[in-house]
Amino acid sequence: MSCMNNLHIQSSISPIGKNPNLGNDRLIKFKNVNYEGSAMGSRSVATSPADSSNFNASRKRNSGDLKLIDEVSTTGKFGRFGGVFVPETLITCLRKLAAEFNLILHDHQFQSELAAALRDYVGRETPLYYAERLSEHYRNGAGEGPEIYLKREDLNHGGAHKINNALGQAMIAKRMGRRRVVAATGAGQHGVATAAVCAKLGLECTVFMGDADMLRQSFNVTLMKHLGAELKSVGGTFKDATSEAIRSWVGDLDGGYYLTGTAVGPHPLPSMVREFQSVIGKETRRQAAEKWGGPPDVVVACVGSGSNALGIFHEFLTDENVRLVGVEAAGTGIDGGRHSATLAKGEVGVYHGAMSFLLQDNEGQIVVPHSIGVGLEYPGVSPELSFLKEIGRAEFHTVTDEEALQAYGRLCRLEGIIPALEAAHAVAHLDRLCPTLPGGAKVVVNCSGRGDKDAAAVIELLSSTTSQI
Repeated sequence: MSCMNNLHIQSSISPIGKNPNLGNDRLIKFKNVNYEGSAMGSRSVATSPADSSNFNASRKRNSGDLKLIDEVSTTGKFGRFGGVFVPETLITCLRKLAAEFNLILHDHQFQSELAAALRDYVGRETPLYYAERLSEHYRNGAGEGPEIYLKREDLNHGGAHKINNALGQAMIAKRMGRRRVVAATGAGQHGVATAAVCAKLGLECTVFMGDADMLRQSFNVTLMKHLGAELKSVGGTFKDATSEAIRSWVGDLDGGYYLTGTAVGPHPLPSMVREFQSVIGKETRRQAAEKWGGPPDVVVACVGSGSNALGIFHEFLTDENVRLVGVEAAGTGIDGGRHSATLAKGEVGVYHGAMSFLLQDNEGQIVVPHSIGVGLEYPGVSPELSFLKEIGRAEFHTVTDEEALQAYGRLCRLEGIIPALEAAHAVAHLDRLCPTLPGGAKVVVNCSGRGDKDAAAVIELLSSTTSQI
């Protein structure tokens, strides 16, 4: 389907740009619409970790399906997911961006400069750390259990994986002659990363952030201000900040650049984020080969919109013996409505310019997501992760707020590492995963960010509940 046909379908429902429905987060659920040969019925998916596991285990992996992942630089489609559902005013700009992205992928000078900046500015490569005491914690009575390694993205400059993508995109913005960068942030990690790279490259930086998130993530708000970013408060949370950031970009398409940190939105944005984050998986493969002579048996990552999960998953997509495990936020309970488990509970729809699984009610209205990990609060998810779920290449499970809080404390006590609450969701899933694995299995958990930003909130949560870590 061409971009113009996408526009024809989307002209009355696009939730970005100047569409009057944007403020209401209006989207349309597709029922029985033929879309590039695929039935587009809204459908329920697994509603519990056990159901999700059975669903994914029953799906036959198809090498032809996986091949689609490597074709998105030209199509922007992951099976039936992805696409370009935007107003005509954005099509030319997105096409230019896609063309520039394809150029830099093969530009040796750009890639050399990016590699040098990742090494000298970001601090890559990050360690693949053997968590010895955490591994001991999960050994059974016979002293057997998996060996757990942490991919230490929390040690990056800025404290998270977000800077891998922010740096690459900011370099593209400067190369295209754009002087003003706009971004949206939830937990503040992408905002800090964007502010930092804009300071480094001499670009103006405006970061939109939900007022609720600014209160919860005041530490990162302070850092963004120190780094010279202009912060703009938006009523609501990350999804609302994203809408406002896109509005701001639409008002200055010639001089502005929308630097997304999430693997969502219209093509080429999801592919760009995944490409710049894929350094995580490439390093992991090389480090695993050095440490034990082969790839991991299991790779685990938390899932909000999908940037850190795709960053470590993508390298191993065609390694069918490597289990890819995504962990979503079950919030206060997956059946109670206060969660961010899009892949476990969502249905197919269009939001912020692309088709994916979404949290929505029976009328197609966005359901407000919830998680103790602010960076996981988004009602949509990566089109690529949606596709990986549908073909059964990745499996997805859920972890509650309480379980993530316990895992946060466990990693602090056993390894002296303070994880972001988002990353703590991935660590928490080890409780269910490890008893199912054979002794000596190699498990890599992507520790996507550090928990400085969450430390005060954790203390406050503990003082208001009976929980202990």
